Amino acid sequence: MLTLAALVRHLGFAVILMLLSAATVRVMIAVRVMDTPEARKAHIHPTPKGGGVGIVVAFLIGIAVLYRFAAFARLADPYFLGVIEASVAIAVVAFLDDLFDWPFTVKLGAQLLAALVAVSSGLYVADFHMPAAIGPLPAVWPGLLVTLLWILFATNAMNFIDGLNGLASGVSLIACLFIVFIAEQHGGWFAYAAAGLLAAGLAGFLPFNFPKARIFMGDVGSQFCGFILAVLAVVASRFDGVELSFVVVPLLISGVLFDVGFTLVRRMVAGEALTEPHRGHLYQVAQRSGVPAVAVTLVHWGFAVYGGLLCLAFIAVPSEFKPQLLPLVLLPQAVWVWFVVRRARAAGLRVWG
Repeated sequence: MLTLAALVRHLGFAVILMLLSAATVRVMIAVRVMDTPEARKAHIHPTPKGGGVGIVVAFLIGIAVLYRFAAFARLADPYFLGVIEASVAIAVVAFLDDLFDWPFTVKLGAQLLAALVAVSSGLYVADFHMPAAIGPLPAVWPGLLVTLLWILFATNAMNFIDGLNGLASGVSLIACLFIVFIAEQHGGWFAYAAAGLLAAGLAGFLPFNFPKARIFMGDVGSQFCGFILAVLAVVASRFDGVELSFVVVPLLISGVLFDVGFTLVRRMVAGEALTEPHRGHLYQVAQRSGVPAVAVTLVHWGFAVYGGLLCLAFIAVPSEFKPQLLPLVLLPQAVWVWFVVRRARAAGLRVWG
């Protein structure tokens, strides 16, 4: 565990990065790359986007300092450089998407290239660390495939959920804070430091976006957050000082993953085109049915906190009980689906329109 002096130094560095993020967000507000209202979007007035540049700048500067000076949180060079290169790759991809509004197929292809940068450096899942359930994978290729699918799904899930003020950024911030706490308790120092860097960037951005948005973080923010959290799940499961279960990060962002997974399955069953824009996510249906946007955001923050508490329980219980604990993550999601469907019907909406 950290000494008080070390903790104070780390907090001081985090504050510097938070201020740097906030300053960069102010610049992006002045630059005014605008997000214009559309039928599928919640806002009604043109609003600057690209606030996620502040998150990216804070993280990348922080990770460069970490690589150069923070020996306590160091990964082996190929993996550390893989994280840095993959972070830069997804930041560039997402920023270009903000500028040119690529079709989904082009966006997915660019994300795949960024994910391949991470995987090609050796960052892939080899063991889920789940006793009595899924353990070491039998060969390399399943780990490569699982890692690529996980990174792509988490990246897009955070992007899809970024439709209300503070939702994606707040969930990401809460997830990062839980990772910082868990990693510090168990000596996973790279996960501790990297999650802290992302949290600092998010803390600098969030006041400009919630509850009233002066700027949106855009794809450069939402895709970057989803990508980095996905990579952290892989790093913590295999490459850090202590091996944590791969399921820690999925539990933390379980509300986001459920909403997106549920919506994809529902649209697939209904025969709808999966790549076409829509307003059928659970959080969108809730907002359209009259639930205040701030309340929907706070519900998702609550899901993140619940997921974090479930992580702490998962780590604490004996090995034989860990798999039985995981289904509990679905309880609040089932209640949320029931509530949203009732509200939508009462409002006279087509529930999945």
